[in-house]
Amino acid sequence: MRRTLVFDFVKTFFLFIVLMSFTFVSNAQYKSFKLNANGDTINAINNAGQKVGKWVIEVPELRGEPGYVEEGIYKKGEKDGYWRRYNTMGDLIALESYLMGGKFGTQQYFNYLGDIEHEENWRAYNPDAPYDTIAIYGDGNGEIVDYKIVKAVPYSVKDGEWRYYEPGTGRVIRTETWDRNVLVNPNAPKTASVPTPPKNDKIEKTPEMLQWEKKNKGKKGVMRDGRTKVD
Repeated sequence: MRRTLVFDFVKTFFLFIVLMSFTFVSNAQYKSFKLNANGDTINAINNAGQKVGKWVIEVPELRGEPGYVEEGIYKKGEKDGYWRRYNTMGDLIALESYLMGGKFGTQQYFNYLGDIEHEENWRAYNPDAPYDTIAIYGDGNGEIVDYKIVKAVPYSVKDGEWRYYEPGTGRVIRTETWDRNVLVNPNAPKTASVPTPPKNDKIEKTPEMLQWEKKNKGKKGVMRDGRTKVD
């Protein structure tokens, strides 16, 4: 029995050393990072000074503007993919989509009851498309008179249908149609579909969000210092 216990202890200790060594090697590529409650690496900055991987950013209340927390992925220092924003009570208030730092596709914004307030559609720079075609509009009538091919540069512009909803009912009360920051027709028909984020009812709060909600419940007057913070 004693030999078995000693063997189990040695095996467990060896496994612990291996895991710690793996964690140290994995994080050696970072200039700085944090660990969440589950031991996962977050808020990492690589040796090139770029934000990478999962980030949880805490923004306290400032001059009457409510505080919030946002979480998502950084790639090479730029926001990429879906980002979620929560109020200080842990309620989802925004679901945004990014491509190389620019808003891309459908963005959704909610009130504290979970009702959708409005949706935006954006077009972002595509690194795989070095050239872009833009429309040339006539004076005052919104009519396209020509097209021009230009070299693509990083950008993020309003593009597609924007929808505004009536709280509680979800009824669309106003629509706008944008073509690369040009408001074409406030009552134009729907445009071609763009990438749509996952449904709100499938989104679960992460450990960081539950921790934020518990820590900030009922807090007011917190001053922003410009830093991210995850205790």
